[in-house]
Amino acid sequence: MLSETRSDPFPPCPVPFNLAAHVLSRADEMPDKVALAVLGLTGAERWSFGRLKAAVLGTGTGLLQAGLVPGDRVLMRLGNTVEFPIAYLGAIAVGLVPVPTSSQLTEREVAGIIDTVSPGVILRDPEITCPATPTPVIGPDELDAMRDLPPAEFEMGDPNRMAYIIYTSGTSGIPRAVMHAHRAIWARQMMMTGWYGLRESDRLCHAGAFNWTYTLGTGLMDPWTMGATALIPAPGIDPVQLPLLMKRHDATIFAAAPGVYRKFLKDDATLDLPRLRHGLSAGEKLPDSIRARWETATGTKVFEAYGMSECSTFISAAPGHATPMGTLGYPQPGRRVAILGEDGPVPLGEEGIIAVHRSDPGLMLGYLGAPEATARKFRGDWFLTGDHASMAEDGAITYLGRADDMMNAGGFRVSPIEVESVLNHHPGITQAAVTDIEVKADARLIMAFYTAPEALDPGELQAYAAERLAGYKCPRGFFHLDMLPTGANGKILRRELRPIYKALHGQA
Repeated sequence: MLSETRSDPFPPCPVPFNLAAHVLSRADEMPDKVALAVLGLTGAERWSFGRLKAAVLGTGTGLLQAGLVPGDRVLMRLGNTVEFPIAYLGAIAVGLVPVPTSSQLTEREVAGIIDTVSPGVILRDPEITCPATPTPVIGPDELDAMRDLPPAEFEMGDPNRMAYIIYTSGTSGIPRAVMHAHRAIWARQMMMTGWYGLRESDRLCHAGAFNWTYTLGTGLMDPWTMGATALIPAPGIDPVQLPLLMKRHDATIFAAAPGVYRKFLKDDATLDLPRLRHGLSAGEKLPDSIRARWETATGTKVFEAYGMSECSTFISAAPGHATPMGTLGYPQPGRRVAILGEDGPVPLGEEGIIAVHRSDPGLMLGYLGAPEATARKFRGDWFLTGDHASMAEDGAITYLGRADDMMNAGGFRVSPIEVESVLNHHPGITQAAVTDIEVKADARLIMAFYTAPEALDPGELQAYAAERLAGYKCPRGFFHLDMLPTGANGKILRRELRPIYKALHGQA
């Protein structure tokens, strides 16, 4: 038998459709229920569903009054505040296309995005980096004032039209603008039971910032779609304080990247979380040691999911379904997933590339302005993730690693080529190569290796990188070598950098 699932297809997205209208569809029947609580150590800022919907539609009115028309792109350079999801949904509600971006990006990185996206306006907090540009800018005070404007009408239309753009590091080293359709939110319903086990009565606490796409989806959009309450820590909250906030605010589900779990699961102490049902993890592979510490500390399970910017999550473990140890879980009900070789799905148990069928309603429309790069991601009707896995007879999928050299920095996928292209422009470096390295149990950091006539000052290299790359992309160490490891064709062998690092540090 072959490594391919064929579950019943998910019901088609309704026509006409609007992503924001779908997310806020429960607001009219429960206007007074708390949709969002921003958790501080001394209290919480609460938003009801009714207040949230009014703010979103008022913002939509304000953006249209600013001269934007449906289809215009809205670059978001906002901080970790509630303004971010309100502006995001407000834009989508009236047919605009928001482009959420990390607040950590440098001026150079943002300039490249502006050139690619050609936004009609930039929503910008003055504290967030952005290059000088003739593009009109709307600041936080103007956005706040828009909340009180008369509500706009939802712009309904074809669910396949573009709704938003997010950025991902491609294997080419060029950050790709990933176009998603309004139907993407419809597809996320397969995650409700296939990963979350989410109920209307849940209070889901997500540890991420408002301006992270993992938080936007799992932490906000999905709970609101279900009519559940989203709990988000206020900016500046230390991860070690999260268990206290979860207990105070009766969190029933906790979601985070593995690195956050690592920070407050320092020992085998138990956590007093009487309302908690389980945890969720995504962004990078969850180490078994962290899973075990969570289960010891809380007495609950943590369910892992696999996905990517181009298709969110589509393989996961889930409450009520036994998941074999060491596996990612199963394709979510309604998903069509395969493990591919050169000639199609491989036999069960054999290694291949994880692929999702192009009919999946959560799959991207493509990369903006890059039709050839889009085409290279497909093999026939299958979208290729670039990650290797195998499928068992019961459909369970075991992750076997990346097919390329993509790195993972705190849940963000980072292309080594992108980082190397910056370092190779340094006047003192002849050639550079980077990879992520496990520096201690369950902790991976990006490290850089370079050739040069002489060793360079690490602090100067760190500053050089920090001026040109977002913080999470910057190497944490720089190592001078006589030569970089290469294959017979001269290609850098990045995986050979890891034993070099261990040798330099006297590790066996």
